[in-house]
Amino acid sequence: MPLTGTGAIVTPAAEATHGVGAFNVIQLEHAQAIVAGAEAAGSPVVLQLSENAVRYHGALAPIASAVLATARTAAVPVAVHLDHATSPELVAEAVGLGFTSVMFDASALPYGENVRATAAVVERCHATGVWVEAELGEVGGKDGVHAPGARTDPAEAAAFVASTGVDALAVAVGTSHAMPTRDAVLDFGLIAELRRTVPVPLVLHGSSGVADTHLTQAVEHGMTKVNIATQLNRVFTGAVRRTLAAHPALVDTRRYLGPGRTAVAEEVTRLLRVLKAPAA
Repeated sequence: MPLTGTGAIVTPAAEATHGVGAFNVIQLEHAQAIVAGAEAAGSPVVLQLSENAVRYHGALAPIASAVLATARTAAVPVAVHLDHATSPELVAEAVGLGFTSVMFDASALPYGENVRATAAVVERCHATGVWVEAELGEVGGKDGVHAPGARTDPAEAAAFVASTGVDALAVAVGTSHAMPTRDAVLDFGLIAELRRTVPVPLVLHGSSGVADTHLTQAVEHGMTKVNIATQLNRVFTGAVRRTLAAHPALVDTRRYLGPGRTAVAEEVTRLLRVLKAPAA
């Protein structure tokens, strides 16, 4: 199936109050597992590569090429997204490689500078049909700047969207990045108010810290794109640990990475159902 535009997946889901799973890739096994899980669920999905993952690999092109190839062989619609990019140069490289969307993160800058930097990226990306997500103020837990109590102001969020032209907005409603437990307390009233006030789809970052029932409620109250990374890493690592504990003499990496990949695929299928993901 051809690579699908992120907007073509997220915008209809927002209109129908469905959630879209956006799952972070670290290595090829992640990408394969996420696509397999989406195929089993019969739902579209977004594969994400973060700036941190690019840094881990030392370059964007090699891992991006693998992720794009995996997306293009999927039996369901798959989009490929650059997550938390702080560098306009990295954004430009991703666009050149064929990414369908980018998240430009200038949230650490003062409001005016964030608006100017984001608007410039939006102008360049829209010229080539690439969808842009941004963040207003930092979501909790990123680099320790804010506690999970950070909240996005609806009026400021609406003004930011109007000033920048972004296609989606990541908002702070009670989550925190890289949470080791799933006990984040979401502000459902704020989610609903943001949905009424902000004219583009809302994005939930730090979703690995949210319990299943609350993820469903977040979607019902107006959240659409739901980013999940740490939860998949927990599942992957748990499967690898169990396999190595049961077979301590293993040295063939395929024998323990394979179970990790299978576990992630099953978790993606389960989470897409939790998110009320649309049918492909």
